[in-house]
Amino acid sequence: MTQPSARVLLFTGKGGVGKTTTAAATALRCADDGLRTIVLSTDPAHSLADAFDVPLGPLPVEVAPNLWGQQLDAQYRLEDAWADIQGYLLEVLAWAGLEGLEAEELSVLPGLDEVFALADIREHAESGEWDVVVVDCAPTAETLRLLSLPEILAWYMEKVFPTVRGVSKVASPIIGRLSSLPVAGETVFAAVRRFYDRLSGVRELLTDPRRTSVRLVVNPERMVIAEARRTFTYLSLFGYRVDAVVANRLIPDDVTDPWFDAWKALQAEHLQVIDDGFAPVPVLRAELAPLELVGLDPLRGFATTLYADEDPSGLLHELPALSVERRGAAMVLVLPLPGATKEELDLSQVDDELLVRVGPYRRSILLPDSLRRRPVDDAKLVDGTLEIRFGPRLVAVS
Repeated sequence: MTQPSARVLLFTGKGGVGKTTTAAATALRCADDGLRTIVLSTDPAHSLADAFDVPLGPLPVEVAPNLWGQQLDAQYRLEDAWADIQGYLLEVLAWAGLEGLEAEELSVLPGLDEVFALADIREHAESGEWDVVVVDCAPTAETLRLLSLPEILAWYMEKVFPTVRGVSKVASPIIGRLSSLPVAGETVFAAVRRFYDRLSGVRELLTDPRRTSVRLVVNPERMVIAEARRTFTYLSLFGYRVDAVVANRLIPDDVTDPWFDAWKALQAEHLQVIDDGFAPVPVLRAELAPLELVGLDPLRGFATTLYADEDPSGLLHELPALSVERRGAAMVLVLPLPGATKEELDLSQVDDELLVRVGPYRRSILLPDSLRRRPVDDAKLVDGTLEIRFGPRLVAVS
């Protein structure tokens, strides 16, 4: 019998805005509500242990009743998930004259920590051991790289991997006779497939709003808000839904010293920008605490301020997702891209794939049957939603 998937809450934001504190407090509130909760850190800084004032490591550690914490460690996962592939890479590096510590370091590819983090999130969510999985993500740039990986890897495995594997079978004997270069054998390709299979279902899990929500943590500062709004757009490009924004470290109303008047006025302006810029997503507010939020009791107080009587594990708001609509004789693909501008958008079509680029990020969308062999007639950005109109289906000429 398939175990029900846990609710997954991803917290991200610019470094220093308080996302770790928010993630820790949310996890603790969920546990206090009787939900079996684990909070994971994918941030290399690993400040989650500091928030709880409890040592954490690569295995779950009990922090409080119903609450466990874990700091994901890529090195800890290398031995069982990367050994065959790493062995082949070490052979190639040795053939090229590079051995020792340098070869060991080069055999661990950039981005592996993100891959292992995704696999661990999925395994925890589907293990049946937890009701809620809270993830303290790395700062926004690393989080976007993390969340774009499932789609990128899927494209590689579907488009490139079969060809490379087939060519290798044909070319290996020839290369073996002409050169001493180590050639990847079936064991290596099987290891790559097993490695990818660890991510099976990750995208489906993380883009299903009933199971996963992203929460953006911001401070009322111009640069922080601008980065968060761009993150909101890029997350929407890849199909991830933000269900709340946390406006953190607000100057309390009872601070009446005239020295703070200008700051409070500026914060009021920035709060209006946050409300308008992320609408209709709810904005949760938390005032600047008089003391450091370290330990269980301060975190509980922070969670009460943030959520009041709201269920922190619930879906706080549901945004629309990518959809296909029939409008008269036309078919229209609708992709929400809140905050996007025409200047940063680029669109192209290659066979049955639609390539959408927003700023530095590109998503490859495999078109559904209803849109295949239909050329793009028109595209427009309307109130933060990209609408792509497709023409009549092309008739194949025999």
